[in-house]
Amino acid sequence: MKISSLRLQLLAWVVLPLAALATVNLWTSHRNALATADLVTDRMLVGSARAIAEQVAMTDGVLTATIPPAAIEMFDTGDRDSVYYQVKTAGGRLLTGYPDLPEALQSGSIEASYRDRRLRLATLGHAVIGAGSDSPITVTVGVTLAGHDAMVKRLWFSAFAQQLALVAIAGVFALLGLRRGLAPLIRLRDAVRSPDRSDLDPVEVPGAQSEIRPLIDALNAYMERVRAQMAAQRRFIANAAHQLRTPLALLSTQASYALRESAADQRKEALVALQASSGRLARLAEQLLTLSRAEPGSRRPRADRIDLTEAARQVLETHAPQAIERHIDLGLDETGPAPVIGDGTMLREMIVNLVDNALRYTPAGGTVTVKLAAIDRDCVLTVTDTGPGIPAKEREQVFERFYRIAGATEEGSGLGLAIVREVVENAGGRITLGDGAAGGLVVEVRLPLAKS
Repeated sequence: MKISSLRLQLLAWVVLPLAALATVNLWTSHRNALATADLVTDRMLVGSARAIAEQVAMTDGVLTATIPPAAIEMFDTGDRDSVYYQVKTAGGRLLTGYPDLPEALQSGSIEASYRDRRLRLATLGHAVIGAGSDSPITVTVGVTLAGHDAMVKRLWFSAFAQQLALVAIAGVFALLGLRRGLAPLIRLRDAVRSPDRSDLDPVEVPGAQSEIRPLIDALNAYMERVRAQMAAQRRFIANAAHQLRTPLALLSTQASYALRESAADQRKEALVALQASSGRLARLAEQLLTLSRAEPGSRRPRADRIDLTEAARQVLETHAPQAIERHIDLGLDETGPAPVIGDGTMLREMIVNLVDNALRYTPAGGTVTVKLAAIDRDCVLTVTDTGPGIPAKEREQVFERFYRIAGATEEGSGLGLAIVREVVENAGGRITLGDGAAGGLVVEVRLPLAKS
């Protein structure tokens, strides 16, 4: 199950490994408790056997064994354990005790089954003065495991309670630490969602940790980009409304004039002017739509493989009638395919605007040449005309929207080069303006060549 809460995720990363370590520690604690119980029981068995062995003596030439009560009572821990013992001579003769009781090695203890009960037994050798060949005697003491097992449980449950308490306390402190550590994130959320925020001013979160500071900086940078984009959109709408106001007013005036005229010739003249104005308005609306599509983020990025040579050939075929009508020599100079990666529609629109601008500003009888070449790793598109050119001091300003060169007589919206720059920059290229060898303007566009 996926945990969606950051607080719970961090708490799980703290508590779960700690719980795993506590589990391992509990396993080792059980082994330690078992070893401790074995050691205590073995010490008691050896102590009991020694107490019994010390009571074995020669009395009137007879070897006798007396079992002291203390040797048995030391196992009275309240767990109802049974104690079994055996005292034998060196020759194996039984002096007292249970004859069939198993014997342990004298160097250690064993666990064995006796009368269907599990016992822990220890055997002790002891020399008796004056016993002759019956010395040394062996004393074996065994005890059932009720007290032993109870001791293991008590020791293990004590360790278990301590480990559980440590995990619980660690969880509580981790939760408190997370609440305090995540407090800047909560303040950031509240600052962003605050109803008092009506703008996109930077967010400040006092006391934010160094790990959260990059998130705040990234959020502020994003809001700065959004604010800049919104400002650009407001400027675009204001400029578009300003640019559309004049053509619409002219259309209204020409339509009113055509309605008032009764003479057929004058009415036809007014309708022809009305048709020309509507065409210019349609072109302006089309360029506004193209510019909005060319802006970053306005549409899903595309990575078409486009041959600019073929695209330029199609554009020139479309504009050939306009060039023939104005007696302009429109030519294409290419050396082969020039593949690039980008938005195919916008790249074709880029060529349309460059050729349209060149034809618009080139006088009758002039020349417009479109050249394509692959230089190094770039596809270089050059559009050269024999028009008036652009003064060097205004070559940066002409890329601004709706900018018109002072004194220009040709009709235009001032959007062509703005569209071209947006398309070129979105495709990872660059555009420059220069002077032609015989006067006029040279527009050079460089785009990365597509890999074969």
